[in-house]
Amino acid sequence: MGHNGPMSTPRLTILGGHPDFLDLPWDVPMPTWDHPRRLDLPKGISRHIVHFYEYGEGIYAVKELPLEPARREFRVLRTLQSLQAPSVVPVGLVERPWLDPTEESSAVVITVYLNHAFSYRELLSGPGFGARRNQMLDAFAGLLVELHLIGCYWGDCSLSNVLYRYDADAIEVTMVDGETAEMRDRLSDGQRLDDIEIMIMNVAGGMADIAAATGEDVDHADLSLGEDIAERYHGLWEEVTGLELMGSDERYRIRERIERVNDLGFDVGGIDLIPESGGGRLRLHLAVTGRNFHRHRLRDLTGIDASENQARQILADLHHYEAGADLDKSIAAIRWRVEVFEPLMSRIHGLEWRRTVDPVQAYTDFLHHRYEMSVALGQDVSNEEAFESWLAADQPGYPIG
Repeated sequence: MGHNGPMSTPRLTILGGHPDFLDLPWDVPMPTWDHPRRLDLPKGISRHIVHFYEYGEGIYAVKELPLEPARREFRVLRTLQSLQAPSVVPVGLVERPWLDPTEESSAVVITVYLNHAFSYRELLSGPGFGARRNQMLDAFAGLLVELHLIGCYWGDCSLSNVLYRYDADAIEVTMVDGETAEMRDRLSDGQRLDDIEIMIMNVAGGMADIAAATGEDVDHADLSLGEDIAERYHGLWEEVTGLELMGSDERYRIRERIERVNDLGFDVGGIDLIPESGGGRLRLHLAVTGRNFHRHRLRDLTGIDASENQARQILADLHHYEAGADLDKSIAAIRWRVEVFEPLMSRIHGLEWRRTVDPVQAYTDFLHHRYEMSVALGQDVSNEEAFESWLAADQPGYPIG
């Protein structure tokens, strides 16, 4: 960031369970750092300097930015983490005031490196993006709905300030940059719509940048990507937050509505039934929380940690096992993990090729392959037969390597 003057002693705020980072050269600007822990990992375009460092506890992203935006980002990310929102995990804030009054104070935000993630440029330039386009749009819209539900106004949502990961047959997006974000008790419709308008402009700019970088005519760039995201956002927002009228004798519709919301991955934290004037009719409103319904369900049943859509597919595998086992559900879940999941995961871990990059994702790839085999043959296929066929196909679901 071009700082040349002397610097006072930095102030480190590091959360428990992580390194103290005292071995990093905080007394000099980051562009001059040359440290043996530093890793050369792929990263998206950022207006700030970002390094990656490996410790025994894991890999960490270290980002330098001005003091006040850094404080805001650290504060917002901690709040989002406490709410289990889809954002990177904050680890520390390092404040580095400069003694030279002509220089801006500097700070560093440290976060946990997001494994198996890639930037939007890698996603859009990778093979098979046409098939992934809808998945990306749905994921981006879902991220915005999740953040707005918990009162997070982003202020600068764009393609480059999120990271992407494959999540079974979907894409998962995670908020990375929060320096412009604000947490409020509740967002007004105006605030939500303002956030969406900013997103539309930023996404169009990102697509134009890609066109310029690849020599493509900007008129041929996918400039409507942001508008597509906005359309999906509005539909999803209405589904999970909209009021629904029902008769006083139609309470079965409450369960139907909850199941629809759960199918979208959202947890329901409460139900409001509001009598309509004149009687005989009710307004149903659900208090919807995070988008982790299947993830929480899988963890509660089996102790397995997976992302939302991975969990959805793995739960389907568990239910498939339960259907053929005359056992109590809790016992069936234990036996499925011991007899099915862990042996297959052990075999996946032993493979010497890129399917092992994300073993849980590889497991869901295998489940998808087994399903397609069963449909083609018109009958159930055993795990052993499906696994051998999956290995022979040698077509893992990782177009980004």
